[in-house]
Amino acid sequence: MTTTTTINAVDIQAVAGLANKIVEEPGVASTTWSSKVAWDEGFRSVASVRDFDPIASDEPAALGGTDTAPNPVEQLLSALGNCLVVGYAANATAAGIEVEQLEVELEGDLDLHTFLGLNPEGNAGFESIRANVTLKSDATEAQLAELHDKVVGTSPVGHTLGRSVPVAIELV
Repeated sequence: MTTTTTINAVDIQAVAGLANKIVEEPGVASTTWSSKVAWDEGFRSVASVRDFDPIASDEPAALGGTDTAPNPVEQLLSALGNCLVVGYAANATAAGIEVEQLEVELEGDLDLHTFLGLNPEGNAGFESIRANVTLKSDATEAQLAELHDKVVGTSPVGHTLGRSVPVAIELV
Protein backbone atom coordinates (compact mmCIF):
# COMPACT_ATOMS: atom_id res chain seq x y z
CA MET A 1 0.00 0.00 0.00
CA THR A 2 1.35 3.43 -0.99
CA THR A 3 1.04 6.21 1.54
CA THR A 4 0.80 9.78 0.32
CA THR A 5 2.71 12.27 2.44
CA THR A 6 1.51 15.84 2.40
CA ILE A 7 2.69 19.05 3.98
CA ASN A 8 0.67 22.20 3.34
CA ALA A 9 -1.82 20.01 1.41
CA VAL A 10 0.89 19.41 -1.24
CA ASP A 11 1.60 15.82 -2.30
CA ILE A 12 5.35 15.53 -1.75
CA GLN A 13 5.69 12.35 -3.82
CA ALA A 14 3.97 13.96 -6.81
CA VAL A 15 6.34 16.95 -6.77
CA ALA A 16 9.40 14.75 -6.28
CA GLY A 17 8.15 12.38 -8.98
CA LEU A 18 7.92 15.19 -11.53
CA ALA A 19 11.37 16.50 -10.60
CA ASN A 20 12.86 13.00 -10.93
CA LYS A 21 11.16 12.45 -14.30
CA ILE A 22 12.59 15.74 -15.59
CA VAL A 23 16.08 14.73 -14.40
CA GLU A 24 15.70 11.40 -16.26
CA GLU A 25 13.99 12.90 -19.33
CA PRO A 26 14.91 16.61 -19.64
CA GLY A 27 12.60 17.10 -22.63
CA VAL A 28 9.59 16.64 -20.36
CA ALA A 29 10.36 20.05 -18.81
CA SER A 30 9.65 21.90 -22.06
CA THR A 31 5.95 22.75 -21.87
CA THR A 32 3.52 24.99 -23.71
CA TRP A 33 0.60 26.68 -21.98
CA SER A 34 -2.35 28.34 -23.67
CA SER A 35 -5.37 30.54 -23.20
CA LYS A 36 -8.08 31.69 -25.57
CA VAL A 37 -9.71 35.06 -24.98
CA ALA A 38 -12.96 36.13 -26.65
CA TRP A 39 -14.50 39.60 -26.71
CA ASP A 40 -17.88 39.79 -24.99
CA GLU A 41 -18.83 43.42 -25.68
CA GLY A 42 -17.60 46.83 -24.66
CA PHE A 43 -14.39 46.22 -22.71
CA ARG A 44 -15.53 42.84 -21.42
CA SER A 45 -13.88 39.59 -22.47
CA VAL A 46 -13.59 36.04 -21.20
CA ALA A 47 -10.53 33.82 -21.11
CA SER A 48 -10.88 30.08 -21.56
CA VAL A 49 -8.16 27.92 -20.04
CA ARG A 50 -8.31 24.14 -20.28
CA ASP A 51 -11.67 22.91 -18.90
CA PHE A 52 -12.10 25.60 -16.22
CA ASP A 53 -14.90 28.13 -15.90
CA PRO A 54 -14.26 31.20 -18.06
CA ILE A 55 -12.27 34.02 -16.47
CA ALA A 56 -13.97 37.37 -16.97
CA SER A 57 -12.20 40.66 -17.61
CA ASP A 58 -13.51 44.23 -17.75
CA GLU A 59 -12.29 47.76 -17.16
CA PRO A 60 -13.30 50.08 -14.34
CA ALA A 61 -16.00 52.64 -15.17
CA ALA A 62 -13.39 55.42 -15.14
CA LEU A 63 -11.69 53.70 -18.09
CA GLY A 64 -14.94 53.18 -20.01
CA GLY A 65 -15.79 49.71 -18.77
CA THR A 66 -18.67 48.39 -16.70
CA ASP A 67 -16.49 47.21 -13.78
CA THR A 68 -17.87 43.66 -13.77
CA ALA A 69 -14.51 41.91 -13.37
CA PRO A 70 -10.80 42.59 -12.78
CA ASN A 71 -9.03 44.28 -15.67
CA PRO A 72 -6.04 42.72 -17.48
CA VAL A 73 -3.36 44.54 -15.45
CA GLU A 74 -5.05 43.44 -12.20
CA GLN A 75 -5.08 39.90 -13.56
CA LEU A 76 -1.38 40.18 -14.40
CA LEU A 77 -0.64 41.22 -10.79
CA SER A 78 -2.80 38.32 -9.62
CA ALA A 79 -0.91 35.92 -11.89
CA LEU A 80 2.35 36.97 -10.25
CA GLY A 81 0.82 36.59 -6.78
CA ASN A 82 -0.60 33.17 -7.64
CA CYS A 83 2.74 32.04 -9.02
CA LEU A 84 4.55 33.18 -5.87
CA VAL A 85 2.04 31.36 -3.65
CA VAL A 86 2.59 28.15 -5.62
CA GLY A 87 6.35 28.64 -5.30
CA TYR A 88 6.14 29.14 -1.54
CA ALA A 89 3.83 26.14 -1.09
CA ALA A 90 5.98 23.84 -3.25
CA ASN A 91 9.35 24.91 -1.86
CA ALA A 92 8.16 25.04 1.76
CA THR A 93 6.79 21.54 1.36
CA ALA A 94 10.04 20.28 -0.17
CA ALA A 95 11.94 21.80 2.77
CA GLY A 96 9.53 20.31 5.32
CA ILE A 97 8.27 23.75 6.39
CA GLU A 98 4.64 23.93 7.45
CA VAL A 99 2.88 27.13 6.42
CA GLU A 100 0.26 28.59 8.75
CA GLN A 101 -0.62 31.63 6.65
CA LEU A 102 0.54 32.90 3.27
CA GLU A 103 -0.59 36.07 1.56
CA VAL A 104 0.89 38.17 -1.22
CA GLU A 105 -0.21 41.79 -1.68
CA LEU A 106 0.75 43.35 -5.00
CA GLU A 107 0.58 46.75 -6.59
CA GLY A 108 1.99 48.24 -9.74
CA ASP A 109 2.48 51.73 -11.13
CA LEU A 110 1.07 52.36 -14.58
CA ASP A 111 0.90 55.67 -16.47
CA LEU A 112 -2.19 55.77 -18.74
CA HIS A 113 -0.78 58.31 -21.25
CA THR A 114 0.40 55.69 -23.74
CA PHE A 115 -2.64 53.41 -23.33
CA LEU A 116 -4.92 56.37 -24.11
CA GLY A 117 -2.83 57.40 -27.15
CA LEU A 118 -1.56 60.59 -25.50
CA ASN A 119 2.11 59.54 -25.61
CA PRO A 120 2.66 56.98 -28.38
CA GLU A 121 6.38 56.75 -27.60
CA GLY A 122 5.88 55.97 -23.91
CA ASN A 123 5.50 52.76 -21.94
CA ALA A 124 1.96 51.38 -21.77
CA GLY A 125 3.01 48.79 -19.20
CA PHE A 126 3.87 48.82 -15.54
CA GLU A 127 6.77 51.04 -14.53
CA SER A 128 7.26 48.96 -11.38
CA ILE A 129 5.59 46.16 -9.43
CA ARG A 130 5.84 45.58 -5.69
CA ALA A 131 4.88 42.44 -3.82
CA ASN A 132 4.73 42.10 -0.04
CA VAL A 133 4.65 38.53 1.24
CA THR A 134 3.18 37.64 4.62
CA LEU A 135 4.32 34.16 5.62
CA LYS A 136 3.58 32.72 9.04
CA SER A 137 5.35 29.52 9.98
CA ASP A 138 7.27 28.03 12.87
CA ALA A 139 10.37 27.94 10.63
CA THR A 140 13.40 30.00 11.60
CA GLU A 141 14.11 33.40 10.04
CA ALA A 142 17.05 31.84 8.19
CA GLN A 143 14.83 29.08 6.76
CA LEU A 144 12.22 31.62 5.67
CA ALA A 145 14.89 33.84 4.06
CA GLU A 146 16.26 30.84 2.16
CA LEU A 147 12.74 29.87 1.11
CA HIS A 148 12.01 33.42 -0.05
CA ASP A 149 15.21 33.60 -2.13
CA LYS A 150 14.42 30.27 -3.76
CA VAL A 151 10.85 31.27 -4.61
CA VAL A 152 11.87 34.64 -6.06
CA GLY A 153 14.67 32.96 -8.00
CA THR A 154 12.41 30.32 -9.56
CA SER A 155 9.07 32.05 -10.20
CA PRO A 156 8.08 31.60 -13.87
CA VAL A 157 5.78 34.64 -13.84
CA GLY A 158 8.32 36.68 -11.88
CA HIS A 159 11.04 35.78 -14.35
CA THR A 160 8.75 36.58 -17.29
CA LEU A 161 7.92 40.03 -15.92
CA GLY A 162 11.48 40.77 -14.85
CA ARG A 163 13.11 40.37 -18.24
CA SER A 164 12.45 41.12 -21.85
CA VAL A 165 10.44 38.34 -23.46
CA PRO A 166 9.76 38.18 -27.17
CA VAL A 167 6.05 38.64 -27.82
CA ALA A 168 4.64 38.05 -31.28
CA ILE A 169 1.10 39.39 -31.86
CA GLU A 170 -0.26 38.74 -35.34
CA LEU A 171 -3.54 39.62 -37.00
CA VAL A 172 -4.80 36.53 -38.79
